[in-house]
Amino acid sequence: MKIKTLLISAFTIVTLSASAQQKKPLATTAGNAVPRPKLMVGIMVDQMRWDYLYRFYERYGNGGFKRMLNEGFSVENTYIDYLPSVTGIGHSTVYTGSVPAIHGIAGNDFIVQATGKTLYCAGDSTVSTVGSSTVAAGQMSPRNLLVTTMTDELRMATNYRSKVIAVASKDRGSILPGGHTANAAYWYDGPSGNWITSTYYMNELPAWVSNFNAQKYPEKYLKQDWNTLYPIDTYVQSTKDDVRYEGKFAGATTPTFPVKTSAMIDRGFGILTSTPYGSSLTLDLAKAAVENEQLGADAITDFLAISVSPPDYIGHQFGPNSIEVEDTYLRLDRDLAAFFAYLDSKVGKGNYTAFLTADHAVQQNANYMLDNKMPAGFFQTSAIMRELNTVLENEFKVKNAVRSFSNYNVSLNYPAIESGKGSLADIKKRIIEFLQKKEGVAFVVDMEEAQTTNIPENYRERIINGYNRERSGVIQIVLKPAWYSGSGGTGATHGTLSPNDTHIPFVLMGWGIKQGKTNTPYNMSDIAPTITGLLKIQEPNGNIGKAVIEAYK
Repeated sequence: MKIKTLLISAFTIVTLSASAQQKKPLATTAGNAVPRPKLMVGIMVDQMRWDYLYRFYERYGNGGFKRMLNEGFSVENTYIDYLPSVTGIGHSTVYTGSVPAIHGIAGNDFIVQATGKTLYCAGDSTVSTVGSSTVAAGQMSPRNLLVTTMTDELRMATNYRSKVIAVASKDRGSILPGGHTANAAYWYDGPSGNWITSTYYMNELPAWVSNFNAQKYPEKYLKQDWNTLYPIDTYVQSTKDDVRYEGKFAGATTPTFPVKTSAMIDRGFGILTSTPYGSSLTLDLAKAAVENEQLGADAITDFLAISVSPPDYIGHQFGPNSIEVEDTYLRLDRDLAAFFAYLDSKVGKGNYTAFLTADHAVQQNANYMLDNKMPAGFFQTSAIMRELNTVLENEFKVKNAVRSFSNYNVSLNYPAIESGKGSLADIKKRIIEFLQKKEGVAFVVDMEEAQTTNIPENYRERIINGYNRERSGVIQIVLKPAWYSGSGGTGATHGTLSPNDTHIPFVLMGWGIKQGKTNTPYNMSDIAPTITGLLKIQEPNGNIGKAVIEAYK
């Protein structure tokens, strides 16, 4: 009798267990969840050269850049794989894994070849400003981007349950990484000192952003003035404080410390982005976004896209060898340390993944190079274009045949050429002959013949990647190393094929990332598939990159 009872009980337990297994949801329990971090944080530092990781390494603390290098994985040889190396393209390429030929962002501004009209990469006249009375500041959206981003792919992979928030001083630094489906993208409006957005995303600011703006942080920062973080004579990695390579602030007599930002407030709050305080403010807003949007608070992965824009403004004004740039990175290192510490406490160390990269790097100042007995020079873009148009008018009776040299490519005035004498082929040939004789020019490439032109393969590939048939000029100008477009002698710029412009950092840290580094060469377009591979989602639909699988645990 006891044996019979035990058999009936055992049969009942097995039946109930089988029934329970049949009714168990297949994809809602923690055991079945796709392993992902709670939060992905993308940090782009505008105009950061790779060597800044090591140039100031000894002066960094343990919580910022040094923490990323020592705890995370560094892809030491990451290069921009297109021309020109500028902000709009850089942000687009990092987040799409694509290049201008495909994603369509052919410059910060580019000429639509069919109409001859200039288009700003994030410009959109169909939307309006939200958060400020500055009308043009908010007429922005990602509509000019022709492909998806990794942030778009994350949103789609989770059926739009993931939140994506993008933050940057520059509109394009926020909008392009946020992608087409971001919950919000915010950027800084200098005249008002507010963080704003556009009606592409929402019709009014969330209460938390309005409350953040009401705190008047720009005014508080500017009242502190900008002096060096450490005694100025300890900045041994930089040139002296007053050299001819540095640009002055408006109203200043010298480009030296201290910078009396408190006396500049009456000119508006735009000056903030030309100081390290602009970086601090960006990360302040990023922390507020994590807090108020509850990013990383549940099992659905969220994405916070941050672009730190002020180093670009500072680098353009003072150049890469200035005390101002060194101080900017020492202060940014502190800001990043505080930000990572915040994420550790809020989201949990090991629950988030962060990556750091740059949209482009920067050339050495040409006068600095010349003073130190190294070859360099300025390509006098405006003067050369005027001279070329005069030649074409005299020879072919075409007035203003060349519209622009922007992005180092020649855009033509097709209606004028059609009404003049001479074929398009003859005019292009004459332009190439003319430019090849100019000092500082290495190569001039007819883009219809780029595949077979006699130039180094590495150059050829990047020129082709940067050429968008509808948005790029038909002739590409390639300058010699250390030459760049400009006529002034202060500050520095970017946009060329030089490693100074194209060698960028790519460091990952946190969930799913092992400690180490690789010296294997990778491209900027490899960043997106690395992140999407980590998140186990589809790569963006224009992707041409490959994942850095060495970085994965």
